[in-house]
Amino acid sequence: MYANPYSDPTPHQNPRDVEYSAFARITAALKASKDGPFAAIAEALHANRRLWDIIAGDVSQPENGLPKPLRAQLFYLSEFSRVHGAKVLKGEATVDALIDVNTAVMRGLRAAQPAMDRDVA
Repeated sequence: MYANPYSDPTPHQNPRDVEYSAFARITAALKASKDGPFAAIAEALHANRRLWDIIAGDVSQPENGLPKPLRAQLFYLSEFSRVHGAKVLKGEATVDALIDVNTAVMRGLRAAQPAMDRDVA
């Protein structure tokens, strides 16, 4: 179901919109899986891990234009998501922290959007 977190962007979406949409879809899946069967939780966690793996790969590239402190924070969040997701699969934690992390990233993407639009104009 979630083969590629960045799949199906519409042609008019900028990169931040694509990222926001990916986080929104996966966060919605995490929320929906909370009371669902284990398979739903595992599928949502897998999609979340893939998304964070992509983010980690992007921020680890020297040519990434984000400030280094932000890149480090995103890489840390990727590691946190991986470790916490494994705890959820073992029944040692809930998906709530992952939902909170993703929601915070979504807020950051939205807050940065007006500045990005001004830079392009």
